[in-house]
Amino acid sequence: MNVPAPEVEVQVGSWEEFGEEARRIRFEVFVAEQRVPADLEIDSIDPLSLHALARCAGAFVGTGRLLPDGHIGRMAVLRSARSKGVGRLLLLSLMAAARDRGDAQVELHSQVHARGFYELFGFEVIGPEFDDAGIAHVTMRASL
Repeated sequence: MNVPAPEVEVQVGSWEEFGEEARRIRFEVFVAEQRVPADLEIDSIDPLSLHALARCAGAFVGTGRLLPDGHIGRMAVLRSARSKGVGRLLLLSLMAAARDRGDAQVELHSQVHARGFYELFGFEVIGPEFDDAGIAHVTMRASL
């Protein structure tokens, strides 16, 4: 018997609106799971950024942010919600928000293991591999 996957809803808004849930998801993924130091996770750019928050079956399961300079970051999906299209919808929502405000391109720092995911959406590597919080990353860019 096939059971359909629950629908995923993504909203884009301010840190004031979504900060509490975004913080919870980011701490679970980056701090607890990937061992990123907690003091690196929240920064002064959060209040200036647009935030996407994904909800599935009534629970918040993913987040990402769009900085004023067109940088997408802090993409995080809870382990229980991975491989269900949550990351795709978060990324597309953030790219649409960037396009709607007039950005010509977006850039992000991808963990090396996620590079292929971002390439599916037109992102290309534009620089060498580098370390961020003990995790290998590459800078990627996509035209809107």
